[in-house]
Amino acid sequence: MFVDSHCHLTFPGLQERLDDVLEAMAQARVTRALCICTTIEEFPQVHALALEHPHLWATVGVHPDNEDVLEPDVDALVACARMPRVVAIGETGLDHYRMGERTVTQMSWQHERFRVHIRAARKVRLPLVVHTRSASDDTLRILREEGAQAVGGVFHCFTESMEVARQALDLGFHVSFSGILTFRNAQALREVAAFVPLDRCLIETDSPYLAPVPHRGRPNMPAYVAHVAAELARIKGVDIEELAGVTSANFDRLFTKCHDV
Repeated sequence: MFVDSHCHLTFPGLQERLDDVLEAMAQARVTRALCICTTIEEFPQVHALALEHPHLWATVGVHPDNEDVLEPDVDALVACARMPRVVAIGETGLDHYRMGERTVTQMSWQHERFRVHIRAARKVRLPLVVHTRSASDDTLRILREEGAQAVGGVFHCFTESMEVARQALDLGFHVSFSGILTFRNAQALREVAAFVPLDRCLIETDSPYLAPVPHRGRPNMPAYVAHVAAELARIKGVDIEELAGVTSANFDRLFTKCHDV
């Protein structure tokens, strides 16, 4: 029924109780999930989950926040992306929220990493899983400069403005909503969710982070994507069965390689 389009099952808090996490998924009618890679060092674990469990898939990428990790070139990303059950490039993008005392110029390595991921995605014709925080103008500019509209993808865990959503949609990207949608202080985000066409929406948990109401403050897990779905259905004025069907179809259309492996 539901698809969690973004979770981190190899992270502490979920990895050591994976059997329980997967059982909770089944009980909540979350039939599939996309396991997100955040470092090349982590990729073998993420990939192994997808190989072992037929309802899980994997991505390959290096999160923009991660420093002092292996820095892949295009060929390294392409080699991983061509493995079975790998359906997207990412998590990639830009994050200027945690720059500290550094300038954007001093964060130029992030921009280059992002460009490498886009070039790899174009080479293997896979979509991008994009993270952007306090960097939306640069994120959109680089996507345009690198021709990312040729492959598309998703702006995950969306928290940006209506205008950023509009530009992402214009580039052919989907927009994914997380448990933040259920937070009391997220009215502006709910307005964005009302604006984004339903056929371009995805739902996610970003677990183990950002557990939705009524689980806020606890470790998140894919089963809780049902709460995100319920809130998005309320915003869109559709029943939850329709919301589940459309967002699952959107997932299938975007990550088309899911049908081939």
